[in-house]
Amino acid sequence: MEDRAERTRRLIGDEGLETLRKSRVLVFGAGGVGGYVLEALARTGVGTIGICDFDTVSESNINRQLLALESTVGRRKTDVFAERVREIDPDTRVVCFAEKVTPGNLATFGLVVPDGPGPAEYEWDYVVDAIDDVPAKVAIADACTGEGIPFIMSMGTGNRLDPSELRVADISKTHNCPLAKAVRVELRKRGIAHAKCVFSEELPVRTGPGPVGSAIFVPASAGLLIASEVVRNLLTRIESVR
Repeated sequence: MEDRAERTRRLIGDEGLETLRKSRVLVFGAGGVGGYVLEALARTGVGTIGICDFDTVSESNINRQLLALESTVGRRKTDVFAERVREIDPDTRVVCFAEKVTPGNLATFGLVVPDGPGPAEYEWDYVVDAIDDVPAKVAIADACTGEGIPFIMSMGTGNRLDPSELRVADISKTHNCPLAKAVRVELRKRGIAHAKCVFSEELPVRTGPGPVGSAIFVPASAGLLIASEVVRNLLTRIESVR
């Protein structure tokens, strides 16, 4: 009988599985994009997963967010994810931060530690930014750049329907994305010209005033694309240490 990792083992081997088991990835945001990043990392065997999200599941999340079900409405997303991971792989360690990230509290998550290295559980190997708050996104990118932590950012996925228009690119190459433009401008003010991101080339659908329209297709696909980038980057360690 095959174990839970057998099909992944056939792709990346025992050494790859061991590398992922020793890896630590921090994900900001557990919504339409971040939820699928977290799911993919857990199912691929990443050993320690940090999740930062201050929000609770709402009924309006059900149309597109992995963690949103009738049974989870009103619960903290961090709690829902931690329980889900225990069902996927009880050996995976989950570090939960049920609070809103701001430019001033990054030390809470182990990204800015003035007096030297933080606790082992906060020594992240990769950071994923799947939030839509521009100041927070810029602060995360700035901190990761300064500390030399690989990171990838999710740009706008709302008001779009075609996942085939998603691209992995440097933020300097983005277009048709108002969020990417705003982040790019702020990063340049900090002397940061380059940052890996996932963005959509699709022109946003105009939905008028009020909340941004969104369906599952683009956010979920962006999350899986980001997770693939993270895992493949982590696996390059196998070659680099030989």
